[in-house]
Amino acid sequence: MKYNKLTKEEQYVILNKGTERPHTGKYDNFFKEGTYNCKQCGAALYKSDSKFDGHCGWPSFDDEIEGAVKRIPDADGRRTEIVCANCGGHLGHVFLGEGFTDKNTRHCVNSISLSFENANSPNFKNLKKFQENETAIFASGCFWGTEHWMKKQKGVISTTVGYIGGTVRNPTYEQVCSKTTGHAEAVKVVFNPNEITYEQLAKIFFETHDPTQIDRQGPDIGTQYRSEIFYTNDKQKEISKKLIRILEEKGFKVATKLTEAPKFWKAENYHQDYYENKGTTPYCHFYTKRF
Repeated sequence: MKYNKLTKEEQYVILNKGTERPHTGKYDNFFKEGTYNCKQCGAALYKSDSKFDGHCGWPSFDDEIEGAVKRIPDADGRRTEIVCANCGGHLGHVFLGEGFTDKNTRHCVNSISLSFENANSPNFKNLKKFQENETAIFASGCFWGTEHWMKKQKGVISTTVGYIGGTVRNPTYEQVCSKTTGHAEAVKVVFNPNEITYEQLAKIFFETHDPTQIDRQGPDIGTQYRSEIFYTNDKQKEISKKLIRILEEKGFKVATKLTEAPKFWKAENYHQDYYENKGTTPYCHFYTKRF
């Protein structure tokens, strides 16, 4: 992929994870309508309606374009770095619980890591990269293993483990494990359809767990471990139905449910990227070719 040429100052921040001096960036006190893009690769990162005055000396945003920004805990565990999910360029850090906005989140971003696309420009209505991304949600037992396999696929921008399909708002892991909320452990996958299709992802889903098991996956037993696809549009529903028919014609008694996606609740931070952070591999999700 071809990236924009960076100045020495931009390299210091974007490549070497430096920080520009406060109150010196061009987008600190800047509130025009448009989109903030990655200086290195041009991917759309933030919309102007998520920007606010954080009184900190750097641009502040309380939300990102879905899948556009990746969070990486610092080695010392004190802060969480944010990078462009497309190219890995350093943006700054994210802080939670400060109460500046209702979303209780502050992306503290270096201006030098950004470029701005004005709302009046010809390109604004055709935002790059992440505006074209799609979202898929899969449940196939313990969400650690499902995420492990989805993260490995080229074209997957980001993965988030969480809970879906239940009756309690913003449930905890303990509540879901009590088998009283009706939620399934699931993974939300943001992907670039120009690099990987939904059908390819759905095949990976069916080939990395046993879709014939009911309310369990390997040693994990309970309704939260059920096999279920939560489709986000009719096209995903039809593709999933097609793949189930193919498996049934091959003799599999598929137990996978198809459900229109309701609200997805993000799981606790310690569940995110579990196997990647632990340095181990899944105990109940293995690849078996079925198509």
